[in-house]
Formats: sequence, structure tokens, C-alpha cells
Amino acid sequence: MDNTALYKVGYGLYVLTAHADGHDNGCITNTVMQITSVPAIVGVFSLNKQNHTHDMIMQARRSNVSVLTVETPFEVFQRFGFQTGKTVDKFANYTDIARSDNGILYLTKHTNAYLSFEVTDTIDCGSHTLFKGNITDGAVLGNADSATYAYYQQHIKPKPQPLPQAGYRCNICGHVFEGEVMPEDFVCPVCKHGASDFIKTTVSAARKEH
Repeated sequence: MDNTALYKVGYGLYVLTAHADGHDNGCITNTVMQITSVPAIVGVFSLNKQNHTHDMIMQARRSNVSVLTVETPFEVFQRFGFQTGKTVDKFANYTDIARSDNGILYLTKHTNAYLSFEVTDTIDCGSHTLFKGNITDGAVLGNADSATYAYYQQHIKPKPQPLPQAGYRCNICGHVFEGEVMPEDFVCPVCKHGASDFIKTTVSAARKEH
């Protein structure tokens, strides 16, 4: 299967935030969906169980969603998507935030809206959990267009640089696995995607000449 076909699906991009045991955290997700409008119900899909945010939401049963815009710089994705809250304070020295009535932070810059929700149900999907919740609050924060996954791939994510040697590059975050053979069960240490999301990359002809 050509996994890049999934890039054509109209995903949005969001920062999903949580607060538990006096600790704030957040992660990037591309799977937030309105299920109904009356009552206002939202589904947050495919949140990886390895994410610290996942465990915090399971504990606190509430979260905020910040809707990212096309003006979002890559640094925001690096901060919230390419490191783990288990070892890093993702909000350290980050000032473009506010705390909503539910006690959880949301982004005030590079986002055009935020939503708060209370978890009402979860579905175990193996490596991921599907969350279902009632929307309890929200506000429009700006008029910039929402970022889609396709827009991120084409305009925000840096273009890959030539490899110093043969290896495999992650289609999601650009992490490089160096080696001739990638294990089938390899998991990207940065974005947690599997070997199927890596493509084999070889040294360019120009690099070989040197």
C-alpha cells in the first residue's frame, strides 16, 4: 500500500492540551472531528497511547483543542509533536497561552479557535485510543485559515536534506534511520510512527562524486 495516499484525506492540525497532577502538557494531533452539534459532541481520534498527553486525559477526563492555522511555524510542531512530555516541559518559556475555565492551557497565537471538552467515552483501538466528549466551552481567536495536514506537508514542514549515507527517512517527521535494512517492527523515536512510514533514501549522485 502507498501510505502517502492518506495525506490526501482532509485532516486538520491541532494542539491537544491536558492538565493533571499540577502538570501541563500538549501534543499534536490531526484527528479532531465534530460528531453532532446538538448536543455539541467532539471526537478526538487516534491518540497514541505512548503520548504523555494520552495518559493525562485518561486521568483528568478533560482537554482543550487549539485549532492551528496556516501561519503556524514549524517550531510549534517541533515543540508539541517531536518531543515527549514525559521528559520535557513543553510549555517552558512559551508565553502565547491562556488558561480556560476548565483549568487547561490553550494556544493564543497561530490558532484561530479553541474548544474545551469533557470525556464521556473511550474506545481502545490497540496502539491508540478514541476519545469521545461533550464540548463545554470554546471561542474564536482569529480569522486565519486552519492548517491542514496537506498544507503542513507542502508549506510548513522543512524539505528533507540529502543524507550522508544510505538510510530511511520518516515521511511524518523527517527522522533518519541509518542503515541498509530497517527492522519491520521499528518505531520512530520522534513521532512514534512505524516502519511503513519510512522511505529508503540513497546518497545523491552529486554527493557520491565527492
